Amino acid sequence: MSLSHGGRDGAGDSGNGVRGADMSLDLTVGSPYPDDIDGRLHLGGLPTLTIAQVDRAKVPELLTGQVVVVAVNGDGDRVDATGLQIAGVLDDLYATDEALGVVWDGNVPTLKLWAPTAGSLSLLLFSGPRSHDATTVEMSCDGGVWSAVGDESWNGKFYLYEVEVYVPSTDAVETNLVTDPYSVSLARNSERSQIVNLADPALAPAGWDTVAKPKVEKFEDAVPGGLRPIYELHVRDFSVWDESVPDADRGTFAAFTHTDSDGMRHLAGLADAGMGSVHLLPVFDIATINESPAGRTEPDRATLASFPPDSDRQQALISPLRDHDGFNWGYDPFHYTVPEGSYSTDPDGTTRVVQFREMVQSLNRTGLRVVMDVVYNHTNASGQSEFSVLDRIVPGYYHRLNEVGEVETSTCCPNTATEHAMMGKLMIDSVVTWARHYKVDGFRFDLMGHHSKQNMLDVRAALDALTVENDGVDGSKILLYGEGWNFGEVADNARFVQATQLNMAGTGIATFSDRLRDAVRGGGPLDCGDSLVTNQGYLNGLWYDPNDGPGAGLALDEATAKERLLLAADQIRLGLAGNLAAYSFVDRTGITVTGADVDYNGYPAGYTADPRENIVYIAAHDNQTLFDIGQYHHPPDTPMADRVRAQNLGNAIVALAQGVPFYHAGQDLLRSKSMDRDSYNSGDWFNRLDFTYQTNNWGAGLPVEEVNGENWYLIRPRLANPALKPARSDIEFNAAVTREWLAIRQSSPLFRLGTADGIQARLSFGNTGPDQTPGLIAMTISDATDDGAELEDIDPDADGMVVLFNPTTEAVIYTDPSLVDDRVELHPVLVDSVDETVKTSSFDAATGTFTVPARTAAVFVVPTRAS
Repeated sequence: MSLSHGGRDGAGDSGNGVRGADMSLDLTVGSPYPDDIDGRLHLGGLPTLTIAQVDRAKVPELLTGQVVVVAVNGDGDRVDATGLQIAGVLDDLYATDEALGVVWDGNVPTLKLWAPTAGSLSLLLFSGPRSHDATTVEMSCDGGVWSAVGDESWNGKFYLYEVEVYVPSTDAVETNLVTDPYSVSLARNSERSQIVNLADPALAPAGWDTVAKPKVEKFEDAVPGGLRPIYELHVRDFSVWDESVPDADRGTFAAFTHTDSDGMRHLAGLADAGMGSVHLLPVFDIATINESPAGRTEPDRATLASFPPDSDRQQALISPLRDHDGFNWGYDPFHYTVPEGSYSTDPDGTTRVVQFREMVQSLNRTGLRVVMDVVYNHTNASGQSEFSVLDRIVPGYYHRLNEVGEVETSTCCPNTATEHAMMGKLMIDSVVTWARHYKVDGFRFDLMGHHSKQNMLDVRAALDALTVENDGVDGSKILLYGEGWNFGEVADNARFVQATQLNMAGTGIATFSDRLRDAVRGGGPLDCGDSLVTNQGYLNGLWYDPNDGPGAGLALDEATAKERLLLAADQIRLGLAGNLAAYSFVDRTGITVTGADVDYNGYPAGYTADPRENIVYIAAHDNQTLFDIGQYHHPPDTPMADRVRAQNLGNAIVALAQGVPFYHAGQDLLRSKSMDRDSYNSGDWFNRLDFTYQTNNWGAGLPVEEVNGENWYLIRPRLANPALKPARSDIEFNAAVTREWLAIRQSSPLFRLGTADGIQARLSFGNTGPDQTPGLIAMTISDATDDGAELEDIDPDADGMVVLFNPTTEAVIYTDPSLVDDRVELHPVLVDSVDETVKTSSFDAATGTFTVPARTAAVFVVPTRAS
């Protein structure tokens, strides 16, 4: 067995089938690979081949060209050969903590690029974003890091790297002109990187150094983000339709600075009610949007508006333009640490930097923190693609490869390998830059389960090290959460211990809970066809209002439907209690169980160790909106008023759960995407948000056929039904009631218990067991345990709260004997509610009996007995 090296000239054939071989080293079989190396668990037990100690000094040269492992027989003839994956050896030889990118010493920049396999590397310096006057600067290499020292005149100039490197995908030595993966500023459409110092006062808005973050209460100080609700919002959605924003600023970061706009007034109202953060869908440099408006083609809105609500003409007009307009969700990373240029009024250079900071500043002043949606699990492209950066600098390193050397794409894009040291470093350095230089208050990690648990702990540690004194921010208060899904080549800890739901318990890093989501909505995100009608949930008729309308041929029998409702109620109870694995309560069968005992599709429903690890949600940018899924699930003749009440009840569940509530933008406005199940590239038309409350965007036409065509037979009759379109009054009612739920959550620390012990001691459920009233969830949060022992008084105005959720079509009663002769009152926010129905909720002290109307959530206060 030998290791053969093809020289960088790429010429000839060694006779072993190795291009340009100029070196051959003997290999010997070593011990099996260890089975406990996190990041390489999939290699455990495989045979190893070793190089003689005398030859190890030759390895750096080997790595700069084609490397092939060749098996030969006793006669010296080749019998087999294979390529070599080099990430492990690059980590062993060249991993470094050295600062990369543009590193400043006073006013002098040094440009540093990690490229250990490059044969040569030069810096091309340009005076402007598209000038042709390139100056070539030679770079020196030390330990795999190439560097060039500049001078003050380099500040503001643009640059590219010229990298000569062997590329396995082309089996040739290529000379690549490539931007800097550590870029912090770019020319339009990412054509060149720019040398800038993010600490330069010229890039800071007035007052930037003294930006005051929205405060949280003392009892929440230990919890990053303060357990405050989050509002998930797309930058372009926010203002591209908002006529109260100047035309030039619509769809950009700058729109957030117009505090008298319809959109900002809406956000201010949410903040006043208790919303804590705005979560922005990806705002880093995106590969799939042309940053020049002149290079984009937008569909004509007047033409789109002329078609009927159930027409296929809208999507037919939009579909050919989907990759040429200004809209995309943005899960297509190009450069991780630069604000997206299409969201800036000038994508050339530093305007995007300043405007991003102005957006953060404005939102903070409005009372809202800012969370970034980050996507370090994949890149838009790999190999020699024009949108590939990392793989054109160190081919075969930054991406996760399968056993035959192909890039894994389980995320629908080229998967990065953050288990490799320098990709993990890039992620951490990028997050720290956003936190330190843009004062970002939280990060949501896309497909976090494709990162290792250790990756996320390293991110947490890096942020925790940031201090106000040294960095201008308190990194310990920065919220971290993500999608802890378990799938793909890393599933079930195949390569490392993943950052998945069950694995992240005890870390303080939160994951989205699909348990409560699916129980409330019904079905799951992959439903299609008739199952979209029959898979009803807690909120929209499961058992108590069966859907026997068109497409309901697979409707459940009554007994099965009732059992599903009772299980859904247990899953929701658990979600209301922080989705804690150890939380103990009486389930639908009458036995005492823990959260981990409750079933969710064969997995434990409860998995958190702390309420801050529970992201409570029932809608997000993915899948149908809450309103649209209800249009499938509710029986066809369900009045619009009842559909609105159901949505409001769902919003109440989210608001009053222990953990971190999470709302999809427009969830408080009955937002519709005309039943689009995946609107990532469906344009402004299907993603419209209207902060004047005149429309929720229902009836925008049949959604894009490529994604939704198989469901058109269900969608078309619904879009054509005028009774399914809400009026402006319905939208305004939804908005007002949602703010009431936020205000109720904010009114008492009992709704924001910060510890698992506190939840177990204070929060309990009635109406459980086999004889319960189906559908009714009765939750009590108390300042006293069941035996009457006093706990720490955390709400001076209440001895407890009783929260009743009734999704059914009939009023329900619930009796709590412990409250007989107690003074129990409807929450003052509900006494003054815009909802006349909830005001009829009542309590009879003589019997301890509550009455709650149909499709209603009601909160009652047990006042302090001394008051």
